[in-house]
Amino acid sequence: MAEISLVDVSMRDGNQSLWGATGLNTAQMLQIAGQTDRVGFRAVDFTSSSHMAVAVRYFQNNPWERIRRVASAMPRTPLQFITTGLRFIAWQQADPEFMRLVYRRLQLNGIRRFVMLDPMHDADAVIEAARIVREEGDAEIMGALTFTLSAVHTDQFYADFARKICSGGNIDLIYIKDPGGLMSPERVRTLAPAVKAAIGNRPLEIHAHCTIGYGPLSSLAAADLGIIDAIHVGIGPLGEGSSLPEAGRMVANLRNAGHSVNVDEEMLSKVSDYWWRLAKAESLPAGTPQPFDSSFLRHQIAGGVMTTTRRQLEELKMGDRFDAVVAETERVRAELGYPIMVTPFPQMVMSQALFNVIGERRYAQVSDQVLRYVMGKFGHPTSPIDPTVEAAILDRPRAREIEVEPMFPEYADLRRKFGASMPDEEFLLRAVMPEDQVDAMLSAGRSRATYSPEAAPLLQLLRQLAAKPAARNIVLERPGLRIALHGGAHVV
Repeated sequence: MAEISLVDVSMRDGNQSLWGATGLNTAQMLQIAGQTDRVGFRAVDFTSSSHMAVAVRYFQNNPWERIRRVASAMPRTPLQFITTGLRFIAWQQADPEFMRLVYRRLQLNGIRRFVMLDPMHDADAVIEAARIVREEGDAEIMGALTFTLSAVHTDQFYADFARKICSGGNIDLIYIKDPGGLMSPERVRTLAPAVKAAIGNRPLEIHAHCTIGYGPLSSLAAADLGIIDAIHVGIGPLGEGSSLPEAGRMVANLRNAGHSVNVDEEMLSKVSDYWWRLAKAESLPAGTPQPFDSSFLRHQIAGGVMTTTRRQLEELKMGDRFDAVVAETERVRAELGYPIMVTPFPQMVMSQALFNVIGERRYAQVSDQVLRYVMGKFGHPTSPIDPTVEAAILDRPRAREIEVEPMFPEYADLRRKFGASMPDEEFLLRAVMPEDQVDAMLSAGRSRATYSPEAAPLLQLLRQLAAKPAARNIVLERPGLRIALHGGAHVV
């Protein structure tokens, strides 16, 4: 049987999948970082540029400080950063010198593992981004094969892509990433060996979401092949649902199947207990095992996007057109060259399907996002766009306006704009984020280092009371505890 490592996705992908990426602040991560470090994970899927933006926008937390402090608290476990190539926070492709600085600062602050993902499977883009990462440090670099179902995304397609990105010389390992949870155990048994044959001695990992119930089964099937080095998991309430398989259950299932998993189960249980207590204190939903739903295999639409679309139709008094929109989504996706249904493409495809169903004719109305996609601003589609559809989309004045939109500024121009003396980390944020949000983050100062799930409801109550002008003297008492605030004291 195989020796399997685990990669913990709780702080990034679990948080994103189940809590909308806004569930965790720096203090909440720091509180559990030390114990997480002692579990024995192969790595921790920690952040991305979009999560860094969330830290600034929603919590006024400095994301660079967050990386430094968590990395310091987790010296044994590599922190992982997932990147879509030469992009940082904004979807526009950035100046290569700008990205060089991004990758340098990430590594200097403690990122020791990078995932290189291109939504269009542009091998040249992955090779170029990996080269820059390697030149700016010594972090481990993992190439992503983003799984989807289509006529073109065959086992051979993924094997060829893996072989090509590895030929660049900077990809250390590969993982099969299934964000939609669409990969069946049967497909794993053909896909994983094809990819392994293409990458040789490089390690292979699997990242399979649980959205329709496949994730745990496909992960176990991959382990049984004897060629998978690591399985990605979420801990406690941050596993299952639309997240990854739950860690404790995965360890038990792997060991029951005869596999070896080198983790400290007692420490894993403590970490899981913390996440459960936090979820309860903050009223955050827990992931639950999902029933199999074969309809996802056809439309591949994320649950949140479907809910939003159904609501929009009901508001328009067109709730009876929902099934037609779902069917149209399949057709639009094929016409647009089978974009993988991960952000921002599910929203783009289903919105276009909605326009096609309720409009006077198909593609009479087209969003700017679809226009930019067809014009290649997100990269080159894996499969050709239907020529008739492409012509219909581009034959409108708005396409010509978008064509002349300014590109991402050159690095030298940005430095002149913000001043050569501005610290690198502040400069990188100001270049891609609203000024007021960065100002608020800097004004907030250093993030708190501690968090107690048990104290969270009490602190929330105190903040609410302290915000009332008439609340000059506040006393809360319970057995063994008395808190008194006088004269409008500030609650942090």
